[in-house]
Amino acid sequence: MTDSLRTASSGASPTAPERSPWPALWALVIGFFMILVDTTIVSVANPAIKAALDPDSNNLDRVVWVTSAYLLAYAVPLLITGRLGDRFGPKNIYLIGLAIFTVASLWCGLSITLDGLIWARAAQGIGAALLTPQTMAMITRTFPPERRGAAMGLWGGASGVAMLVGPLAGGFLVDGLGWEWIFFINLPVGVIGFILAWILVPKLETHKHRFDVPGVFLSAIALFLIVFGLQEGEAYDWGVIWGPISVWGLIIAGVVVMGLFLWYQTRTRNEPLVPMELFRTRNFTWSNITIVIVGFTVTSQGLPLMFFLQLARGLTPTESALLMIPMALAAGVISPFAGKLLDRIDPRLMLVPGLLCVAVSLFLFAMMMNTDTAIGWMLIPSAILGFGNAGMWGPLATTATRDLPPRQAGAGSGIYNTMRTIGSVLGSAAIAAFMQSRLEANLPGMDEAPSGFGGGAMPEMIAKPFADAMAQTMLLPASFILLGVVAVLFLRRPKHLR
Repeated sequence: MTDSLRTASSGASPTAPERSPWPALWALVIGFFMILVDTTIVSVANPAIKAALDPDSNNLDRVVWVTSAYLLAYAVPLLITGRLGDRFGPKNIYLIGLAIFTVASLWCGLSITLDGLIWARAAQGIGAALLTPQTMAMITRTFPPERRGAAMGLWGGASGVAMLVGPLAGGFLVDGLGWEWIFFINLPVGVIGFILAWILVPKLETHKHRFDVPGVFLSAIALFLIVFGLQEGEAYDWGVIWGPISVWGLIIAGVVVMGLFLWYQTRTRNEPLVPMELFRTRNFTWSNITIVIVGFTVTSQGLPLMFFLQLARGLTPTESALLMIPMALAAGVISPFAGKLLDRIDPRLMLVPGLLCVAVSLFLFAMMMNTDTAIGWMLIPSAILGFGNAGMWGPLATTATRDLPPRQAGAGSGIYNTMRTIGSVLGSAAIAAFMQSRLEANLPGMDEAPSGFGGGAMPEMIAKPFADAMAQTMLLPASFILLGVVAVLFLRRPKHLR
């Protein structure tokens, strides 16, 4: 099997002649698909989780930690888990990550307190961090550059199908069996995915790496301080948390530690956690900048939309999920074709329209998030969002990793996924703070109300200002994604097209 890697690095047949890389990729996509489904399921189930485990609070920031804890635990190890795949083999690390994620899903479903669920979600994040970089690394190491677009099309298509399966499954499970079953459903999928990966995924040549332990600690501390400050800022009125420590003090300290981490990466004599030479590749750099923006936008847009649909308009989780069908169908059907086309065209021709479609869809959602607009109109921005996703996920990942050498596949995939998850963490934290701010502006005195936001429809006098708050919140991701349109303009045509 080591010969297959040598041929891949030389640009010839990427694997041994008798073995196609596609079955292995299909097996790996199952685990990646489960992670994506889990994210979309939780978005739909957040109101039900809050009603079950935190019914007496008017603050939404605690239940948002169900997402933030997962994303934080996901983001912090990603830089090193990509290297673990290079050192010990992507197959081995993938299987370990899948096992942890599956067991943690059982823990989530058995949780009886919100704090317990948050800790279980953090464990899921660690499993996801081990698993995710291996999927991209396998594509980089087993497919030649001129065929990676098609492989990434499958990778991106999985996200589109997950957008369909996740919300629908989440809606049916929450309505029929309870929110716990959005996690229990991962158990059979995880077992099947483990068996298929064990059988179909080949063992590739490993590369020795020295792990940058100080870098891991510095990056973890920086991310925690920044995210905790953003997440809890509104709860402490952006003032003092304890003693002399303020919210802004935590955020500034996090930025300083992040700067120290980056400085250390350029100075360390050990192998750095982030090989800075990768950023000399222009497409890798700008793709990473763009994926931060995409991660921020995608994570933050779902929360206000689902709270609006289920609380302000009184839809069930299933009814809310049905509105996302056009998005999922468009993304799932178009993504594979977009991937094949990407092997022959400048990626900007796909990324710019894709990102613009996302922006247009979110602005349309914001306009329609009121108590007067007929719910059916929301199918239009849902479909536009699906087209945007098809032109965004696969093309961006392909562009980021296409020119990376096999030895740096794990590191590059780890960095790319870290940047995506950092964007998601910041989006989750920022949207929680912004939602709370808009709620307090539109519903003054909300914190003194005798009961919290539970399940079911709100009375009209509360529903209207609540809807206004969610619509105003949606403007944040809608505006932010426009920065991604600017960023992708700095990309270059890939080498094989020059």
